[in-house]
Amino acid sequence: MINPKTDNSMTKVINNIIHKKRDFLGFSPLNAGKIIELFDYSLYIKNKRKENLSATRFLPLRDKTVAMIFSKPSLRTRVSFELGIHELGGYTITLDGQSIGLGSRESVEDVAKLLARYNDAIIARLHDHSVIEGLAKHASIPVVNALTDLSHPCQVLADAFTLYEKSLWKEGIKVVFVGDGNNVANSWIELAGLLPIHFVLACPEGYMPNQELLNAAREKGISRIEIMHDPKEAVANADVLYTDVWTSMGQEVEMVERLRIFKPFQINSTLLAAAKPSAVVMHCMPAHRGQEISAEVMDGQQSIILDQAENRLHVQKALLVKLLNQEEYRKFHLTRRLLNAAKKIKA
Repeated sequence: MINPKTDNSMTKVINNIIHKKRDFLGFSPLNAGKIIELFDYSLYIKNKRKENLSATRFLPLRDKTVAMIFSKPSLRTRVSFELGIHELGGYTITLDGQSIGLGSRESVEDVAKLLARYNDAIIARLHDHSVIEGLAKHASIPVVNALTDLSHPCQVLADAFTLYEKSLWKEGIKVVFVGDGNNVANSWIELAGLLPIHFVLACPEGYMPNQELLNAAREKGISRIEIMHDPKEAVANADVLYTDVWTSMGQEVEMVERLRIFKPFQINSTLLAAAKPSAVVMHCMPAHRGQEISAEVMDGQQSIILDQAENRLHVQKALLVKLLNQEEYRKFHLTRRLLNAAKKIKA
C-alpha cells in the first residue's frame, strides 16, 4: 500500500530534479556529451530559422520574459540575445546595471530575488564575476553569464560551435589564442578542460590567464594546454588562430603601454603563413584593424569571424531552450536517438 505522504514527497523530489534551476555561468556544469548535444540542437535551431515563414512558428519560449542586465557596452551580445528571445516567442526587459544600482543602490541578493518574481531568466553582462555568482545564488530562475571580467562562455560556445558546424572540430585540434590572457582566453581554457584540444595561449609575459582556471583545466588531463611567449613558435601547425582586443573594457588607462607590449602579437599575413595552410582565423569582436589583427587577414579568405559572430544568435537560442524548456530540448534529442536507432536497424 502506497503511503500518500511518502508518495507526495517522492513526486516533489522527481519534479525538482526534472525542473531543477539551471544556470550557465561557465563550462563547469557541462561535459563533452552535453556540449555536443547543445551543438546539435544549435544546428537544428539555425535550420529552423531558415524555414519558410509561412510554416508553423517555433516558439519554445512563448510568453517567457527575460531580464537582461548590462553594466558594459554591448552590440553582438545584446542584439543576439534580444533577437533570439523574440524569435523563440519570448520578451526581454533590458536594464542598465548602473541605473538600477546593482550592488550599490540595491544589494545583489535583493535584485536577484525581485527579478525572479517578475521574470523567467536573467542574463547579465557585468564586470565583477562574483556579482553574477551572487545573482545565480539568490535567484530562483536561471542566470546566464553574458560576460564578466573573468569569463565569456557564450562567446566561446559559439566559437566552438562554428568549428563544429564547419566540420573543422576534431580531437586534438590546435587552437592558438594570440594576445591577452583575458576573459575569452579563460573560457577557452575552461572548455579545454572538457573537450580534447591542443590549446595554446601566446601572450606577453605578465599577461597570463586566470591561474585557478588554468590549473583546474590542466588537472583534468583532457587537453594539452600551453602558455607561450613567442607567437611565431606558438602558431606552428595551428588549425585556428584566434585573437581579441589588446585593451579590454576597463583597461583604457593602459592602452598606450599595451599597444607597445602587444605589437609583436598581431595576427597578420606573416604570422598566418606560419600556421597550417588550411588554418582559419577567428576574432570575438569588436576588432581594431591594424592593432591585434591586420585588415588583410580580418577580411581575407581564411577569416570566419562573421560566421562566429552570427552563431552567437543560434547557440544562445539553443542554450535558452535548454535552460527554460527542458521538455522541448529533451524531445528533440529523444527523437534524434530514435531516428538514428531506426536507421541502424534498417541498415
